[in-house]
Amino acid sequence: MFLVTVALIWTVAAVTPGPNVLVAIRCSINGSRRTAFASVAGTLCGTALWGLAGAFGITALFTAAPLAYAILKIVGGVYIAYLGARMIWKARRPGSLGETDLATKGPGWAFRLGFVTNIANPKSAAFVAGLFAAALPADPTWWHGLAAVAVMLTISATWYTILVLSLTHHRVASAYRAMRRRVDLVTGALFVGFGSALALAGR
Repeated sequence: MFLVTVALIWTVAAVTPGPNVLVAIRCSINGSRRTAFASVAGTLCGTALWGLAGAFGITALFTAAPLAYAILKIVGGVYIAYLGARMIWKARRPGSLGETDLATKGPGWAFRLGFVTNIANPKSAAFVAGLFAAALPADPTWWHGLAAVAVMLTISATWYTILVLSLTHHRVASAYRAMRRRVDLVTGALFVGFGSALALAGR
């Protein structure tokens, strides 16, 4: 029964727009399908690490050392805001269509972007900890945690696959090219907003 609760809560979390979803969208519409799936793989690796950390009690460390958690929030928020500011700057450059260099940077760079964006957000750890606290049975065994992480990864992988396949369709790509600058500006602004809110929350 606890896995059903995990699945329901995580499904809502996965599809809610945030830095991870924005990375997948950006890589899908600015790069190739291979690049987009590389960013998804990075995001999933970050999810796995936060999930395992939550399962094995890293939040106890954050509780014991709140300063470490605050520092992580500030550093992570600044990094996410920096990514957004870079997107805005590139989109506003004279003569630029807001086009990124994802094609030249390749899947390896996209993987790192997905991974670091996920890991840079320690709120993920807090959310996973809250999810486990609400869903796991009393005195959970190690396999309860691993099963919950497996469910989280399955849901995330399914959602991101649907997202990437939809956004890399040729009609969607054509529509994006017609309004590339505006999309990049909005995406960058959302990154700046997410990152700023995270950094300020850590003060």
